[in-house]
Amino acid sequence: MRRREFITFIGGAATLPFAAHAQQKSMPVIGVLGSGPSDVNDPNISAFRQELAGLGYVEGRNILIEYRWAEGKPERFPVLAAELVALKVDVILTAGGTLAALAAKQATTTIPIVFGVVGDPIAEGLVTSLARPGGNITGLSNVTNDLIGKWLELLKQVVPGVNLAAVLWKPDSMPDRAREVRLKEANASAQALGMQLQVVEALGPADLDRAFLDISAKGANALVVLTTPIFGIERQRIADLAAKNRLPTVYGSRNYVDVGGLMSYGPSFTDLHRRAASYVDKILKGAKPSDLPVEQPTKFELVINRKTANALGLTVPPTLLAQADEVIE
Repeated sequence: MRRREFITFIGGAATLPFAAHAQQKSMPVIGVLGSGPSDVNDPNISAFRQELAGLGYVEGRNILIEYRWAEGKPERFPVLAAELVALKVDVILTAGGTLAALAAKQATTTIPIVFGVVGDPIAEGLVTSLARPGGNITGLSNVTNDLIGKWLELLKQVVPGVNLAAVLWKPDSMPDRAREVRLKEANASAQALGMQLQVVEALGPADLDRAFLDISAKGANALVVLTTPIFGIERQRIADLAAKNRLPTVYGSRNYVDVGGLMSYGPSFTDLHRRAASYVDKILKGAKPSDLPVEQPTKFELVINRKTANALGLTVPPTLLAQADEVIE
C-alpha cells in the first residue's frame, strides 16, 4: 500500500498499521484491480478519480484508494484480488478487462464489484443479464454486437481490394462461450463483406513476432486487433509490426493510433471509467450491484492517423475523414 494514499487521513499517526485502519473504517476504501503498469492505466484511472472528485470524493480526505497492478501478468489477478478482499475494501473497481473482473468475482461474493471495461459480460459469465446483473457485480461493457463488422467495414473503405483480413486476438482473455460468440460474429461480418478471415492467436508478447510472420505468410492484406489489456501494454510494438509488414490495421482503442496505428473505432475507455465512478458512488450510498444495470457504450470515436495512411500508400476517402472524431496528421 502506498504511503501517500493514506497519510493525510491519520493526522500525525503515521505509524498506525493499515490493519487498524481497516477495522476502524474511518472512511470508505476503494480497491482498484488493474492490468498495469500503472502508467498504462493512468488516463482511465485519472478519469475515474476526476469524476469521483466531481461527486464529492477527495482521495485521502474522505475516500481511500488501494491500487493493485498485475504489471501485465494476468495470472496475478487472483492473488491481487484476494489482497483487496483481505483489506476489507468497500468496493472493487476492476480495470484489467474480463480476467480482472472474473478474478474479483471469484475472490468475493459480498464486496461489491464494478468492472470498468469488459467485453460481453453475459457470455463471459460475469452477470446473468444486463438489466438485472445479479450477485455482487455490475459495471460497463465496451462491446456491441456489430463492432467487429464496423472494423471490417472501415478496412474495406480504406483498402477496397481487401479479400483476406487477419484477426489478432488473445483467446484466453475470455471464456470459451465468449470466444465462440466473437468468432461467429467476425465470420458472419466478413462473409457479408465478401472477405475471408485469418484468425491468429497471440497468448502474450512472446508470440507477437510469430503472429505477424503467420499473417504475412498467409497473404492477409489487412488486420483487425481485438483489444485486450496485454495488447494495450504492447500497443507500440503491435503498431510498429503492422507498419513493418505494411498491414493496414484497425484497432478498438485510439491508444494504438496515438502511437502510429492506422485507425481505431470504438467506445472511449476513459469515458467508460469516468462513468464507473457513478456506480461506485451509488454503491457507497447503499445501492446493490444487482440493482444497477450494466451499461453499454454511448460514446464512440473514430480516429485516423493520416500520416500512417500516407506511409502505407493509402488514400483515406474524404467522406471517412469527415466522419472522424480526430485525424492525426
